[in-house]
Amino acid sequence: MGRRREPRVQDERDQLDERVLDIKRVAKVIKGGRRFAFRTVVVVGDNRGQVGVGIGKARGVPDAIRKGNERARKAMIRVPMVGTTIPHPVTAKYSGAKVMLRPASPGTGVIAGGAVRAVVEAAGITDILTKSQGSANLLNVAMATIDALDQLMDVNELAEARGKDPRDLMPFWMRGRQEEVE
Repeated sequence: MGRRREPRVQDERDQLDERVLDIKRVAKVIKGGRRFAFRTVVVVGDNRGQVGVGIGKARGVPDAIRKGNERARKAMIRVPMVGTTIPHPVTAKYSGAKVMLRPASPGTGVIAGGAVRAVVEAAGITDILTKSQGSANLLNVAMATIDALDQLMDVNELAEARGKDPRDLMPFWMRGRQEEVE
């Protein structure tokens, strides 16, 4: 018989940072009354530039978390980074939530709260300034953050498209330190 693949999958699972952001009880109204279920919002990241958000719904909390984990893994995106921060400021809106992300100099830390902090930390970004406006709904804020991270462009690709030197597009504290980007 062939080799079992379980250990490799387990190693892959151990490397990912999984966080349950939100657990809500939801109800479906049926003829006999209400049927309750749970909706979970889960963030999964590898702390090296990949992150995803997933939503799971089930009658039991553990099943809802498992489904959210699976969906987050399938929806992972790559986040371009410059050192420990993002390459440029970006703003995104999802439903009623609006999230602004700005690069920060090394040593600043993650200036974020709630869902934004969870998503950014799972992506592996350690220096960033953020502002969340509008809706405080954790699901909408997490999705707005993912949308903002998805809008980010790699410094080298952006410089090539504009016909400029990558150093000209980096944050001012990074100029002259080209070796970190490559």
